[in-house]
Amino acid sequence: MNTTTMEPPVHEEVRTTTCYMCACRCGIKVHLKNGEVRFIEGNPDHPLNQGVLCAKGSSGIMKQYSPARLTKPLRRKAGAERGRGEFEEISWDEAFAIMEERLAKIRATDPKRFAIFTGRDQMQALTGLFAKNYGTPNYAAHGGFCSVNMAAGLIYTIGGSFWEFGGPDLDRAKLFVMIGTAEDHHSNPLKIALSKFKRNGGRFISINPVRTGYSAIADEWIPIKPGTDGALLLALIHEIIKQGLYDRDFLAKYSNAAELVNLDPNSPEYGMFVRFEVPPEEGCFDAQNKLWWDRELNRPVSTHTLGVDPRLLGEFKLSDGTPVKPAFQLLAERVEQYTPEWAADITGIPAETIRRLAHEMGITARDEKIELPISWTDSWDVEHKTITGNPVAFHAMRGLAAHSNGFQTIRALGILMSILGTIDRPGGFRHKAPFPRPIPPCPKTPKGPEDVQPNTPLNGMPLGWPADPDDLFVDEQGNPVRIDKGFSWEYPLSVHGLMHNVITNAWRGDPYSIDTLMIFMANMSWNSTMNAEQVRKMLNDKDENGEYKIPFLIVADAFQSEMTAFADLVLPDTTYLERHDVMSMLDRPISEFDGPVDSVRIPVLPPTGQCKPFQEVLIELGSRLKLPVFVKEDGTRKYRDYPDFITNFETAPGSGIGFLAGWRGKGGEKSMRGEPNPNQWQMYEKNNCVYHHHLPKSYQYMRNWNQGYLQWAQAHGLTRYAEPINIHIYSEVLQKFRLAAQGKTDGRQPPQHLRKRIETYFDPLPFFYEPIESQLSDKHKYPLNAVTQRPMAMYHSWDSQNAWLRQIHTYNYLYVNPKTAAAQGIADGDWIWVESMHGKVRCMARFSEAVEPGTVWTWNAIGKAAGAWNLEANANECKQGFLLNHVISEELPAHEAGAHVSNSDPVTGQAAWYDVRVRIYKAGDDEEKATWPQFDPVPPAPGTPARRGWQSYFAGKFTNKD
Repeated sequence: MNTTTMEPPVHEEVRTTTCYMCACRCGIKVHLKNGEVRFIEGNPDHPLNQGVLCAKGSSGIMKQYSPARLTKPLRRKAGAERGRGEFEEISWDEAFAIMEERLAKIRATDPKRFAIFTGRDQMQALTGLFAKNYGTPNYAAHGGFCSVNMAAGLIYTIGGSFWEFGGPDLDRAKLFVMIGTAEDHHSNPLKIALSKFKRNGGRFISINPVRTGYSAIADEWIPIKPGTDGALLLALIHEIIKQGLYDRDFLAKYSNAAELVNLDPNSPEYGMFVRFEVPPEEGCFDAQNKLWWDRELNRPVSTHTLGVDPRLLGEFKLSDGTPVKPAFQLLAERVEQYTPEWAADITGIPAETIRRLAHEMGITARDEKIELPISWTDSWDVEHKTITGNPVAFHAMRGLAAHSNGFQTIRALGILMSILGTIDRPGGFRHKAPFPRPIPPCPKTPKGPEDVQPNTPLNGMPLGWPADPDDLFVDEQGNPVRIDKGFSWEYPLSVHGLMHNVITNAWRGDPYSIDTLMIFMANMSWNSTMNAEQVRKMLNDKDENGEYKIPFLIVADAFQSEMTAFADLVLPDTTYLERHDVMSMLDRPISEFDGPVDSVRIPVLPPTGQCKPFQEVLIELGSRLKLPVFVKEDGTRKYRDYPDFITNFETAPGSGIGFLAGWRGKGGEKSMRGEPNPNQWQMYEKNNCVYHHHLPKSYQYMRNWNQGYLQWAQAHGLTRYAEPINIHIYSEVLQKFRLAAQGKTDGRQPPQHLRKRIETYFDPLPFFYEPIESQLSDKHKYPLNAVTQRPMAMYHSWDSQNAWLRQIHTYNYLYVNPKTAAAQGIADGDWIWVESMHGKVRCMARFSEAVEPGTVWTWNAIGKAAGAWNLEANANECKQGFLLNHVISEELPAHEAGAHVSNSDPVTGQAAWYDVRVRIYKAGDDEEKATWPQFDPVPPAPGTPARRGWQSYFAGKFTNKD
């Protein structure tokens, strides 16, 4: 009997979504066959990446089918030690019951004993909302250990920042200077922009200790010693002022450069701007009540008086004898000492190169101006028929930020861009909605422990923007209220929190102990922590009663990272292909220069196994705990799920402002503001998953002072006030903290042991100081700087476990300049030791002339702990890959500021990843040819797929017809 075998029908489908595999958030098209991913390509209609896709995006298929996937909720086995990865499967009902019981008890007694910290996710508006409604102050995302200095330094100076909130206008720039930027930051859009810029004849200068990625195509690479960027920037400001190449008109009209500063040391207003009237200044904006010195009348007048030409330089006396100087005069005096010769000794850049660079910047800005025939009206009702641009653009990121002097360095960068006249003008730096914001932005944290009460939402935002000492979150003695000590006198402007100190502080019980720590999407026992070996011990450490010092750890992740092994409860998250998500105007949108842009992620696959999106976990937990935002007045559940929450949530009842700006109103006929639309998700899906609101051309520039734009932004909830946002060449915010430290104010004052620290670092004008760890290091013993950077092909450890990407970066080397290596007798490929005052690692050396001789560097997050990510215990990542974090500490050696001071910027709490000093030497011939330290391997977590070679995986999935 003959039988015919019928092949199952083949179903092919292409789904469009927004990829949030990494911070770039490119649009993609996912090709499915019979419900499985076959191919991923860039979406040519997406405004961000325009179809361009990097290795990460293309290899997303192997992330989806990774053997490290967590697929079931897990509980640590009774009696099992943390770190061994011994779990039992449980149901989601059990997992929610455990969390509900524990978190309800904490909330009813002391909410701050619950802490929630998240990694590089795209839902900080939601996680922050959850924390606020729960009532815990102990919440932050990844920013404190990534680039908070970049955000804070520029937002406190120009009202906006690089990356999501602003960037270089390479379509019109003539000169582009990139400084401290690794190749993964904004990679696809920046690659597109750079290729056009170069084809159009633009000149590209890269300033970086390492020449990789973007720097490889620069017209000029200028190597610089890590942590000395501030010295270079101040020397450039010195030269531009000395040569008279600053944009005087721009500074006078649009910054506080001409405003008069009180210089009477006996005045309580010393170092503050003189005001002609001092009413209560309500709101977070610069009141227009300050003085200029009029050139013609030779006397003080109100700023922006029609027809006034203010002095930028000089010293004057008011009628009552008060000595005053314009802020720009103080800047000129400050940078007088910062000569190119001085900077050359610090940075390693020749003085003649610094002079040439300053001259090129100034001449390009002055002599190659762009004029666009666009009419606009400024905040003082002056009509302008054109918009002029000075076409010098900059881009900077973590290389400047991740130092303990990064805040003042980035302030210097903001001022350099400002004196060249490049802020929100054609060819320079341009804002992206929802920025610019007032300086500082309006949200504030609670003010003291009384704002944290049982069963009550937090009285303030978990994260905020202090404007003066009274905005700090401290008790009556000046001690911190947050577990990470954020917004305290130790780190006053820590606008993103200090995630890197949470585990250490909780372990030590400083300032108090916590009960439960929830971590999402953050590998806090490995590459997302400093001092990784000791932090792993802290997670496993017990008190005298045999109880863990951090009693309960909840870890939510899509993969079996090093961190999951320490969890008491593991929550399996979905991948980016299995979840709804929003790139929201309330969070981190993907706006363009010409207007607000937000986007959504639509799942193209169902969740694997029992995976559940972390957003759904928070919605469910919030509903069970009856947190006000998630329940109705009668306590019943308010939102069915996360998509329903996104559709119906409003920032205030009836505000018409929610997470998504497109297709609002009951029928989707409104934008930016409107009633909830039940079909909003479907309308996004039909429109390429993106909403792009194009502003009128008259609103697209000069937005700090553009009357039309500011009124539009206020009407649509992007900002509270339509007041001008003047550039802060001189920072009164910083001066207020300094006055408190000097005991010249009646409000809050710092503890005695921190007075000198505040007075020193809260200088209203940028200044250079050697990174703090370097100051405390023996530089003869540890002569080299050590830095890491993320490769463009990977994004943290999430991608370095990807089967395809592993073929590119299976392990990592320490890259050393051949001259540096030769001095230590090290040959290319040798096994070496890298040692700091904190610890040491063994790794392989690789010669590279594309690195500044006093610097060594490696790729981040390639090295793995044995067995993590469901890799074999002898995988190359475990035996030849290494983690530089082992030689970096989260705390500084004891010094005058205290015995346990974070290794961070003293202004913002930015983790100082790049301040470590090391020495290198050859490993012994008798030593194992493997990286060190090594850790006991962990077994595969229950529910993770079987390990298989990727070729065998596809052999089982595809037929010849595929």
